[in-house]
Amino acid sequence: MSQHDSVRVAHEHFVTTGRLAGQHVRRLVADSWRRSARSGVDPEVPAPPVDMAGRTLTSYRRAHPLAAAMPVVRDLLVRPGAGAGWITALTDDAGRLLWVEGDRDVRRRVEGVGFVEGAVWSEDRAGTNAPGVALVTERPAQVVGTEHYARTVHPWNCTAAPVRAPSGQVLGVLDVTGGPVVATAVMMSLVRATVAAVEAELARTAVAPVLQLPSERAVTAITGGPRSAAGARLRVLGPAVPTLHLDGRDVRLTLRHAEILLLLAQHPAGLTADELAVQLSDDVLSDVTVRAEVSRLRRVVGPLLSSSRPYRLTVPVRSDADTVRGLLEVGDVVAALANHPGVVLPRSVAPGVERIREDLRADLRAAVLASPEEGAVSRWVSSDDGADDWQAWQRLAVLAPRGTPAHVQARGRLDLLARRLTDRAG
Repeated sequence: MSQHDSVRVAHEHFVTTGRLAGQHVRRLVADSWRRSARSGVDPEVPAPPVDMAGRTLTSYRRAHPLAAAMPVVRDLLVRPGAGAGWITALTDDAGRLLWVEGDRDVRRRVEGVGFVEGAVWSEDRAGTNAPGVALVTERPAQVVGTEHYARTVHPWNCTAAPVRAPSGQVLGVLDVTGGPVVATAVMMSLVRATVAAVEAELARTAVAPVLQLPSERAVTAITGGPRSAAGARLRVLGPAVPTLHLDGRDVRLTLRHAEILLLLAQHPAGLTADELAVQLSDDVLSDVTVRAEVSRLRRVVGPLLSSSRPYRLTVPVRSDADTVRGLLEVGDVVAALANHPGVVLPRSVAPGVERIREDLRADLRAAVLASPEEGAVSRWVSSDDGADDWQAWQRLAVLAPRGTPAHVQARGRLDLLARRLTDRAG
């Protein structure tokens, strides 16, 4: 059995059982798999969030210290990679892809796994990958094929190294992603040499090591709150295990605990036990039951949940649903859809959660139907929510140029939906 096949078998065993088998997985990779699992990353449905796009991303990149390094990166990696089977990416210190350039064919193909500018490829959001591992370890990293935690990234190889300011602060990561050539020692040497050249350029131009973030208004629009409150984040969208990111760690939540945190995040003034009971269940839920659940949750999240009544959060908690709402507010429908891997807590039947779920779905759909972008409508009709949305398919038929695959698909789906309606009426 080849090394590639051995790692693939070990990966399958790990994601199925949570245990490593055999000695075929490098320690660097094994440790990263464990961190990815603890963070709640779904190896089947990775959803690296696109939390910055459009003018906000452009402004952020322009002000970022690494902007001064891009001419060096383009000379040493991007131009040699054109047509050579790799692309080059430069991230910030959160793993956000600021620039993705290089081989057009490779770039087009990796877009299918969410490797796009503005997406966050930190280890806790996308699983094991070279940029994410390099950020965690603050050392160069190479992740090959099936060593990636997410299955959709298994066809790719990546080599990355941190980029430091003259002060020693990690500003971001330089990454190369592509085919077999990227999995070589020569590529690691090339990446290291490019990082050395970049750091020399940063020292020469005396780039300030402190990041210049977007305006407070832009951050508020995207995150739903001021930067000072961005430390506590709640992941509730899609099929992945609900997760709370708090104090630099990820805490996997039960469905009930996720429901309570989400409801309290939506009611910053707090909820009484009676009010929380009504939001959590259509059936009669006793105060004793609610108090017991809150007590168990407090043992998990500590001082984040106040000990006084009504129950409330001691600091604002922002959810990925808030990110989607913020992107809709600034008119970036494509980014909002990219950050919406699925509905809010899909297994929840709590009335309060169902209202949040339906409100967000309605806002997304309204924005899609009003959007002039074909890509936004195409993404919506490709989702479970939009697959049978007659108005959305009509909108796509109008936006897509006649004769294109998107136009033909839209007309075909409209005919199918019409036949279904006729059959039901008959």
